[in-house]
Amino acid sequence: MGNCLRLSKKKQPPAIETTFKFPAATPAWSSGNGFGSGIIDLGGLQVSEISSFNKIWATHEGGPGNQGATAFEPTGIPEGFLMLGSYCQPNNKPLFGWVLVAKDDSNGALQPPVDYALVWSSQALKIKQDSPGYVWLPTAPNGYKAVGHVVTTSPDKPSLDRIRCVRTDLTDQCETYSWIWGPGKSSDANGFNVFDLRPSNRGTQAPGVPVGTFLAQNGGTTSPLSISCLKNTKASRDSMPNLQQIEAIINAYSPVMYLHPDEQYLPSSVNWYFSNGALLYKKGEESKPVPIQPNGTNLPQDANNDGAYWLDLPADEANKERVKKGDLQISQTYIHVKPMFGGTFTDLAMWVFYPFNGPAKAKVEFFNVPLGKIGEHVGDWEHLTLRVSNFNGKLWRVYFSEHSGGTWEDASELEFQSGNKPVAYSSLNGHALYPKAGLHLQGLGGIGIRNDTDKSKLVMDLGRDFEVVSADYLGSEIIEPPWLNYFREWGPKITYSVDEEIKKVEKALPGKLKSLVEKIVKSLPNEVLGEEGPTGPKVKRNWSGDET
Repeated sequence: MGNCLRLSKKKQPPAIETTFKFPAATPAWSSGNGFGSGIIDLGGLQVSEISSFNKIWATHEGGPGNQGATAFEPTGIPEGFLMLGSYCQPNNKPLFGWVLVAKDDSNGALQPPVDYALVWSSQALKIKQDSPGYVWLPTAPNGYKAVGHVVTTSPDKPSLDRIRCVRTDLTDQCETYSWIWGPGKSSDANGFNVFDLRPSNRGTQAPGVPVGTFLAQNGGTTSPLSISCLKNTKASRDSMPNLQQIEAIINAYSPVMYLHPDEQYLPSSVNWYFSNGALLYKKGEESKPVPIQPNGTNLPQDANNDGAYWLDLPADEANKERVKKGDLQISQTYIHVKPMFGGTFTDLAMWVFYPFNGPAKAKVEFFNVPLGKIGEHVGDWEHLTLRVSNFNGKLWRVYFSEHSGGTWEDASELEFQSGNKPVAYSSLNGHALYPKAGLHLQGLGGIGIRNDTDKSKLVMDLGRDFEVVSADYLGSEIIEPPWLNYFREWGPKITYSVDEEIKKVEKALPGKLKSLVEKIVKSLPNEVLGEEGPTGPKVKRNWSGDET
């Protein structure tokens, strides 16, 4: 017999052992204001963003993917700046994070803790770990709050000089966000957990600033949390980018959007839509629709959505079918630039307009079920949001909108093309956006609405032809187009019976699946069903708030 050859599979190191790097270098930002300067003044407190770390402690099981988590401390801290807390991240992702360090600019903004309380220790736990780990909560002096934990590998309390607490008036309330780690494979409300943090109040006017630290807690969440965020007490937004810097950000990070190869309903520019016969209707005068002027100069401009007006496709059938299909070559991106997290980040919401949203399709067990007219509606607005650090101009996250909701994805998890341009996939007919190609099912247990995405020759670079339509902090430098301040529907109310469409679909299905289809359809938001005409960007809650 010949010799047997035993092939050994080399175990891949955890993703955390790789530090994420962008495919291309970050641009050198032009001078102007404080954007990209590395330091932001919050009013009595200067802060700097640190993304270089020393590893303190790691566990190799539990948490997302059952791969454990690692705790770090910032290194390379600028002279005069002090640590506010440790950083922690799941091991199933490349190292990609930051924490803020601070410099007292008002002689009393920072104070060392007076003691520490041991929150948790892994000493008695039978888990894979480098060594026992200990998580400490600083006991802040009166009038101060802790904004981060200290992690050690010793049961001895850390030095009081290791961290600083922040004066209460410079702090804001936090809430937990994503789950970082717990001893189990999923979060246990009654056990020990580590969570990412964000300010509870978020929006263009909200002063809360995340520190990049985490919350460690035993049992359920208490309110207020033991860890706070920072607060920007300055009214000015000196750290926000100017117009030249905005254009540089767009040139560096504008996403490349792939439409599905079978997509029939393409995006267009708003002006193309208006110039090709789109009509403005008024309640009570439905027989006398008015052609819309280029840029929407004759659209109602009051901030109401009372159902008195709506837009629709051209009246003549041939032109209607042509306009429904859009024109990719003439498509345009409309960008809203806004401050987030007390002006420490810039959000660039990149809006795309489609004249028409196509019909939906359901997946019910092994059946793919066309839903007739369900999902069809006139006028479809979709968007991606880039979240960029004002400390250094680096892309931190991208938000992908999806049927009245959406998801944030860290830059370290994205697909890139042509340098640092994230790739996005638009779903067939519905135009929901996703960071990865394939089937994205909106539902549970293999049952739901199909969102099919794939690469194709139908590509839109969202930075190819763009217009910055709003940036309140720049004042008169940006003039908003009239169509942006049209607050009514961009399409007519429903023109078909959802119940009748469901009955048509159910005829082709086995009995037990009929109720499932009805349940799927009834769970869809009104804008997807087409029961109400969709509204424009400025009416969406994320316009002045955070993404969901």
